[in-house]
Amino acid sequence: MKDSKKAKARVEELRQLIRHHIYLYYVLARPEISDAEYDRLFNELKLLEKQHPQYIVPDSATLLVSGGVAVVAEGFAPVEHSSPMLSLDNAATEEDVREFEARMHRILPGTTFDYVCEPKIDGLGVALVYEKGKFVRGATRGDGRVGEDVTHNLRTIRNLPSVLRGPLAQYELLEVRGEVFMWKAAFQKLNRYLEEAGESPFANPRNAAAGSLRQKDSGITAKRPLDITLYQLGTATPPASFATHWEILEAFRESGLPVSREVRLCGDLDAAIAYHREMEARRNEIGYETDGVVLKVNNLDQRMTLSSTTHHPRWAIAFKFKSQEAQTRVRRILINVGRTGALTPSAEVDPVEIAGATISRTTLHNADEIARLDVREGDLVLIERAGDVIPHVVHVVPETDHKSRPRFRMPPRCPVCRGHAYRPEGEVVWRCSNAACPAQLKERLLHYGSRRVMDIEHLGEAVVYQLVDRDMVKDFADLYHLEVESLASLERLAKKSATNLYEAIQGSKRRGLSRLLFALGIRYVGENVASLLAQHYGSMDKLVGATEEDIAGIYGIGPRIAATAAEFFAQKENQRVIERLQAVGVRMTEVTAPGVKKILAGKTFVLTGALPAMSRDEAKATITRLGGRVTSSVSKKTNYVVVGTDPGSKYDDARRLGIPILDEAAFKKLIAGG
Repeated sequence: MKDSKKAKARVEELRQLIRHHIYLYYVLARPEISDAEYDRLFNELKLLEKQHPQYIVPDSATLLVSGGVAVVAEGFAPVEHSSPMLSLDNAATEEDVREFEARMHRILPGTTFDYVCEPKIDGLGVALVYEKGKFVRGATRGDGRVGEDVTHNLRTIRNLPSVLRGPLAQYELLEVRGEVFMWKAAFQKLNRYLEEAGESPFANPRNAAAGSLRQKDSGITAKRPLDITLYQLGTATPPASFATHWEILEAFRESGLPVSREVRLCGDLDAAIAYHREMEARRNEIGYETDGVVLKVNNLDQRMTLSSTTHHPRWAIAFKFKSQEAQTRVRRILINVGRTGALTPSAEVDPVEIAGATISRTTLHNADEIARLDVREGDLVLIERAGDVIPHVVHVVPETDHKSRPRFRMPPRCPVCRGHAYRPEGEVVWRCSNAACPAQLKERLLHYGSRRVMDIEHLGEAVVYQLVDRDMVKDFADLYHLEVESLASLERLAKKSATNLYEAIQGSKRRGLSRLLFALGIRYVGENVASLLAQHYGSMDKLVGATEEDIAGIYGIGPRIAATAAEFFAQKENQRVIERLQAVGVRMTEVTAPGVKKILAGKTFVLTGALPAMSRDEAKATITRLGGRVTSSVSKKTNYVVVGTDPGSKYDDARRLGIPILDEAAFKKLIAGG
């Protein structure tokens, strides 16, 4: 019984961790851990769910693409893919790969397989749509079902053809999939340029590619050295008649679509394994970051029979490389403060070379990981550069004087601002509670001014970085004290631009309580939760005076959100920021219609497609105002799916699950009583 309870607790902890790291990887493009460490967490969860199937839930990360986490960032239009862009199952050893083929033989007994193999590039997955040979739209992978529209940025990639030639130009519609990445040499050159310009360099080529492709200004993307390789055919109209994946790649080449120069057709599994050995030996020569090779069944009819799970295709696998390791000594354990206030420990170590790079600092992830490893300053440690990108400590090398060294303790205060440091219940990460912490300020200001938050046009990255670096802005309220003359002193900001920015800042005072709550960056308080709080309390004064129990009593707000919100408003630093915003005239109330009946209380809605007479934001606001809740995915708990023109896969999910479907007329009839 005790073991079962421990397993359940660990399963829940792993799910939280994995969802957190998926969000960091796909939305923020700023992972805290390596791919190998993520794989370790993911595989541990898979094993525990196999041993304790009673704890499997429908939205487990092992069952869903991207772990079921919505990974479309603010500021990008959502694009529904023609079919899910699935993840890949992983293999760490030759035995794992042979078991992969054995599973396929159980479905197709007596069948022989040949494989198309290529290095697994560490970049950003994309889906491209061509109509009659012309490139019309491109989107990121997102959560596998819905991605971000980055068409304008993709057009800036030099080796991506805008018009196809050859056999693929004839199709009415063609969707192809691939990876946007950055060569190592180009990445190093870009970082040198950023450092010389006084800007923050990227941590690795994957972050650089993702950050560059997801720029709101395509002019910035055009200056970044992005490359792309295509590896998969999504859909085609009329249907394509290829027999093998190799034929598809040949058609890609003839049509001008770039294909990996390392891709190879292997006649059997032994040849595929030999290819893996060859690529692993050459991993530092290839020129881009790769942590393994992908093996895909070549025959398309065999693929159709093998099919896929909700998480990954059964006909493909990523065969990972071994991580490269070295011993070194820990000099100091340091704390880095991230943009969300996360206090992340790292170790400064004696410089050591791994995978062609000199390593002088490694991640320690969090306080629990330090305790698990029992790593202390002065220890001899084994580190690995997992995925050839982020080095981390594997274990402490035993020494007789290890226990005489002091254990590490997380600081009670933020090392940057001296604000209160705390560990939220149920989480592994410690956080700084001060909203005005300088380490967090730049990213918080960018969020504060973004379109769906306080909507301050022209408050971009270049402006924000200068404002903070020149000590002109130390918290949100300082924005409203800026004058046209001081703004005009910033680089690349003429008098007219400075005037426009000044007016946009002043205009943001009228946005209301809901947007302000979202803007403050309270952990777990997104757009929907901010709206619920604003509608319920109506004013900042009432909300600040509410108890954790009061907040938790609002439909749609759970105990975790309530605890985080109450903790935020209890901090004196945050109270001062709110008081200063109030003093400069930022509206702290929400206009709510008196006597509105909460006729949708307890109901959950999903919106898909474009409504003819009402925007999606208007529909969402109406549902929230009437007590309902809007979610991004369809499940058995969904009460209604509101369908507009060109609905995506959510419409099919609703029909499959028997969820009531409303068109705009039926939706308006439902809300008419409000």
